[in-house]
Amino acid sequence: MSELEQYLKDHKPVVKDDPTFLLEAQRRMNAVAGIKGEVDRQRRHGRRALVIALCAGLVLGMAVSAIAFFYPVNPESMGQGILDSLRLFLQDYREYFLLPTALIAIALALVLFRNKKGSAWGAL
Repeated sequence: MSELEQYLKDHKPVVKDDPTFLLEAQRRMNAVAGIKGEVDRQRRHGRRALVIALCAGLVLGMAVSAIAFFYPVNPESMGQGILDSLRLFLQDYREYFLLPTALIAIALALVLFRNKKGSAWGAL
């Protein structure tokens, strides 16, 4: 039994013998149910967009990290083009690409395994 039903049962409110009161109450409850449904739908849509963005960021971060660590770069043999500058940048800062990738993976895990109450750790 819901808290509202229990409250009404305990306090026994007096309702006028007005048939329009019940119709109006039912109409308002239907309107609230419609609003709740729309809010739930938008929440699911936002969560899906967040998961897709985090997955894309994770894949991109892993790809950039893999390229930075496994692509051999010889700075003396490189020219001055934009692609060469990108390769040098990846070579110089490859250690720092792991941190954002790990943070994205942690954020994705928190979003995917969060319970309905909004706490990532449940009863902890």
